[in-house]
Amino acid sequence: VQLQASGGGLVQAGGSLRLSCAASGRADSRHSTGYFRQAPGKEREFVAAINWSGDQTDYTDSVKGRFAISKDVRKNLVYLQMDFLKPEDTAVYYCAASASGWGPWIITATKYDYWGQGTQVTVSS
Repeated sequence: VQLQASGGGLVQAGGSLRLSCAASGRADSRHSTGYFRQAPGKEREFVAAINWSGDQTDYTDSVKGRFAISKDVRKNLVYLQMDFLKPEDTAVYYCAASASGWGPWIITATKYDYWGQGTQVTVSS
């Protein structure tokens, strides 16, 4: 099982980036996919998640209205479109897959079974 997040980079405040998460192996079964981020000196935090069929999503409050998670079910790709980026969005972003189905626990990192390597997002002011 492998996950690979890509699409990070350096962008000015107010700009946009789109992250992609590609899954291979058994992670392409009925797993939910989430994005987490970790800034220097801070704990890893939940950003967004989407269920296996792509029709349920969840977001942390600080990104609602700015970020959108979506899934290409046929390609098993999960995207995180990030608009109106702020300097406080700067972090390493990880995608992860959970075999625990869908529920309020989807915001919890310990409910995820597989993790990608992470991609750096830097937003300059």
